[in-house]
Amino acid sequence: MSWEPPARSAVARQIYAEAEQDRAENPHRYRFDAEQVAQRATRRGEFSPDEFADGWAPALEAFLDSAERDGRLNAVGVRMALQSATGRLTAGARITRCRSQIPAVELAPPIVIIGGWRTGTTFLFRLLGTDTRLHAPLPAELVSPWLFTTPDAPPPGEVSATASQLLHTLNPDMAVVHLSGPALPEECVLGMGTDLRNWGFTSMMRLPSYAEWLAAEDLTGTYARYRQGLELLAHRDDRRFVLKAPAHTAELDHLIEAFPGAVVVQIHRDIVSTLTSGASLFAVYRSTYSDDVDPVEVGRQQVAQSELWLRRAVEARRTTATGAATFVDLDYDELIAEPARAVAKVYAAAGMSAPDDIDGFIDGYHRAHPRNAGGHRYTPEQFGIDPDEVRQRFAFLDEITDAR
Repeated sequence: MSWEPPARSAVARQIYAEAEQDRAENPHRYRFDAEQVAQRATRRGEFSPDEFADGWAPALEAFLDSAERDGRLNAVGVRMALQSATGRLTAGARITRCRSQIPAVELAPPIVIIGGWRTGTTFLFRLLGTDTRLHAPLPAELVSPWLFTTPDAPPPGEVSATASQLLHTLNPDMAVVHLSGPALPEECVLGMGTDLRNWGFTSMMRLPSYAEWLAAEDLTGTYARYRQGLELLAHRDDRRFVLKAPAHTAELDHLIEAFPGAVVVQIHRDIVSTLTSGASLFAVYRSTYSDDVDPVEVGRQQVAQSELWLRRAVEARRTTATGAATFVDLDYDELIAEPARAVAKVYAAAGMSAPDDIDGFIDGYHRAHPRNAGGHRYTPEQFGIDPDEVRQRFAFLDEITDAR
């Protein structure tokens, strides 16, 4: 059985059709022009380009060039790409300005969950986020942290509700592969990339040349600015952060530099299952913004990118100075079969006591978050993934898994 893009509802088809008509009638609105994007970010006169995050200009050029040449984007996808670029530039300026107006805040070393795509990172992250001692950021907090620094701050679960509803209207299958919403904690990439350096962009769009460019970039500043955003959130909420993003796997050295003493939890799953499920996730995501998604190409890119990320993680762990970070390795099968045992390991590494009734803690999460969105079915063959070849190619992971 071959992979097929999700079917679109009548409402979604109308939205896409109207966007394509607008692109035909107003092509100037859909140009991948860096100068035009910067002008949009400053048109209200609130900011100047000098206030954007350092290094934004070459990153914007790389992102827009790849989106235009590689993206195969429909009109909705072009809008999303341009709005993402404008929004991230503006966010960088707002964060810098807001930080200059409030006292500095110290952060406790966060718990950071990493690993390949589809390895249980979201489950563990959101489970820990129900512990009232921990702060798992919501989407609005990540995207707009400056909104939550004052006593009259709006409820973060309401700020991004409209955008979330539109996304699920365009592609309901996104809730099947990754349940999301304004009241559900989300991964760090939503709050990163104010300098337009963000691995998260590559999950939503076909951006091979941007990914190649990004792999050679130094993301020290990117992670430092992300910390600044979290410091804004900590101004009125001093709970310890629990964070999550598979993309951190590629940048462990920068993560640890920005968050000294971090407790890094890496989850390991059978590599064929990881890559196949990740390819399915990416294919569904990209089908929201493109009408031309090649599943075999998605699989090939998923294998290559995952190899890059995981090799970097192995090297970073090998070279990280003793005491700079604490690493916890969890097996996916153990996390699913014996979650209490796995969660207890995380709390111990973080120097925190586990909930008194850890089984009740986990059961309560499952009752509050039932998985009723439908099945997520896929096969390696749908994405051109050869299990034997993949296992051989990723044998280097034994350095970590054998040490557990």
